[in-house]
Amino acid sequence: MTPAPLSVAAQDGRLLDGGAPPPDSPLAIRGLTVSYGEKPAVFSVDATFPARAMSAIIGPNGAGKSTLLKAALGVIPRVAGEVRVFGTPVERARDRIAYVPQRASVDWDFPTTVIDVVQMGLYRKLGLLGRMTGALTRRAQDCLARVGMADFAHRQIGQLSGGQQQRVFLARALAQEADLYLLDEPFAGVDAATERAIVEVLKTLRAQGKAVVAVHHDLSTVRGYFDHVFLINTRRIAEGPVATAFTAANLHATYGGRLAVAQIDALALAGTAAAGAAP
Repeated sequence: MTPAPLSVAAQDGRLLDGGAPPPDSPLAIRGLTVSYGEKPAVFSVDATFPARAMSAIIGPNGAGKSTLLKAALGVIPRVAGEVRVFGTPVERARDRIAYVPQRASVDWDFPTTVIDVVQMGLYRKLGLLGRMTGALTRRAQDCLARVGMADFAHRQIGQLSGGQQQRVFLARALAQEADLYLLDEPFAGVDAATERAIVEVLKTLRAQGKAVVAVHHDLSTVRGYFDHVFLINTRRIAEGPVATAFTAANLHATYGGRLAVAQIDALALAGTAAAGAAP
């Protein structure tokens, strides 16, 4: 992975250095604005996420993290802005994207089994009237095995724990064999074992040349999990490799009084210590 340069935003959320995104950027956003009523939830945001990397979108509650991801996908409407996936308008590149929504947004009482949920990730390959072949069924089973859920294939989805449900939705994304994986708070409300399992799967995807972009809330794990970080608070604050963008100054600009100064300094010092310990 070639590190992306550090970028800082102007007050309106646009890139100070401007310019077109790299043509191989898995997800490039320009001038994206989303409004709920008269109040913008995301305002004039530019973002460029690098290839073959794990990227985190971070910011305080209500900062527009999930809104940015869903608007980029077209799940919610954009007031303005352009989104490209590997240089192609997102509307023509959906077959290259896999999306894992927030667990809280899913109806877990819907009567379906674990294997059925994973096979939903294969519908694009089947077409409207296609039938599930043995090869596709085996692919779904293999994806369940990759997330440690093979023994639960015929369990009702509503009978699973929160961590197990999240693993199943990740398996559904894996079944799509996408090039870009978008995850909305994949670690929220899951147990430690599930978090470790998800991280390992995502690192494997990165090693296979895939791009991962995740909304993330635990600042203490940003350095350990991610290569690239995007900081947002309605407007774009900064973006770049974790080593250079995940700084006390950028965290203060993003979170303001929502994080104690001591907490911000501790996060920055942890990064300094890690850099000093590197060979």
